[in-house]
Amino acid sequence: MDVSRQQAALNDDVNGPAERGPRARTKRLMLETATRLMQAGVTPSVSEVAEAAEVSRATAYRYFPSQAALVQAVVDEGLGPILEWGSDSSDAERRVAELIDSAMPRIEAFEATFKAALKLSLDQWARGQAGTLGGEPPFTRGHRMDLLEDALAPLRGELPPREFERLAQALSLIFGVELLIVLKDIWGLDSGETLAVAQWAASALVRQARLRTPS
Repeated sequence: MDVSRQQAALNDDVNGPAERGPRARTKRLMLETATRLMQAGVTPSVSEVAEAAEVSRATAYRYFPSQAALVQAVVDEGLGPILEWGSDSSDAERRVAELIDSAMPRIEAFEATFKAALKLSLDQWARGQAGTLGGEPPFTRGHRMDLLEDALAPLRGELPPREFERLAQALSLIFGVELLIVLKDIWGLDSGETLAVAQWAASALVRQARLRTPS
């Protein structure tokens, strides 16, 4: 899924307070149009969104200077409350379970959007390999890293730093739209079964990491 939550906050500081008036309405129109297109499975360019929203290209590029910036804004919109997730629990296993329970229904609701964003990421990688990407800004992903590290926070003093990082990396394999691609698209599981497998795997990973840590 994206840039980190810290980077998103930094961007807000740089951009200043939220715009109001006609500018805000135009930006909102473009964001809603891009969201509609991505929910239909399209990964639109800035020009395509401008045309669909009946906004001039010059205006569109003032708000979103690249396709990556546009898709990032739509992804953040789709993630919505996930980016504000927090837990009062002091138990890492419970916190991870709460995060998965909270996030996966929202990710599934915006599944088409996140798959369209993933398509852009893969397309940029392929063009980079072929040497045809040029100076196009990369679409970066990383929200899950921050979210999972937040969920695992109680283990920071229990696990060695390398083991803590390895656990977060392992959990990232079962959190996000990729989970839906594997379990729904390949295995044919429904939403409840997908969530159950994710919770089972997450619990097993956290417990195994703690067992491996010398007392």
